Amino acid sequence: MSRIGKLPITVPSGVDVTIDGRTVTVKGPKGTLSHTVIEPITVELEDGVVSVKRPDDERKTKAYHGLSRTLVSNLVEGVTQGYEKKLEIVGVGYRVALKGSNLEFALGFSHPVVVTPAEGISFAVESPTKFSVSGIDKQLVGETAANIRKIRKPEPYKGKGVRYAGENVRRKVGKTGK
Repeated sequence: MSRIGKLPITVPSGVDVTIDGRTVTVKGPKGTLSHTVIEPITVELEDGVVSVKRPDDERKTKAYHGLSRTLVSNLVEGVTQGYEKKLEIVGVGYRVALKGSNLEFALGFSHPVVVTPAEGISFAVESPTKFSVSGIDKQLVGETAANIRKIRKPEPYKGKGVRYAGENVRRKVGKTGK
C-alpha cells in the first residue's frame, strides 16, 4: 500500500463531501471545490472519513493512489482553511499597491504592471514590498503566485525582483569579484 494513499481523510464538521461516480465535491465554509479522480482509483465515504482505494499493485496505480488521496485532502483543507502564498519585493523603487482587487506593480519597467486576480483568488498588501495571494484552490494559488514572480524574477547579482517570502536567492560574484 502507498503510505500516503492508505491514510484516511477525516472530514471536519461543517464540511459536506459528496461522491458522484468519479467526481468528488467538497462544500465547506469558504466555498465549493470538485475533482475528478483518475480511472482505476475509487473514493468512498464512511462515517465522516474519506478513504481512497486502488484495485491492484501496478506501478502506475500506486502512483495515482497517493496522488488522488493528496488531491482530495487538498480539497478538504482548502474549503476549511484556504491557502496563502506570501511574496516580497526586493529592489530600490520596486513596490506594489492594491488598486481595487488588482495589484499594480512598479518593477523598474517603463510602465506599471497590473495583475488581475482569477476567480477565487484574492490579494492582500501588507506593505509596499510585501503582499500575499490567497484562495481555496491550492493549484490556482500557486500558479498565480508563480505568474506574479515571473514578471520580474530575482536576478543573481543584486537579488532584485519578486520572490517568495523566505526564498533564498543564489547570488553570483560580479565582474570585480575574485
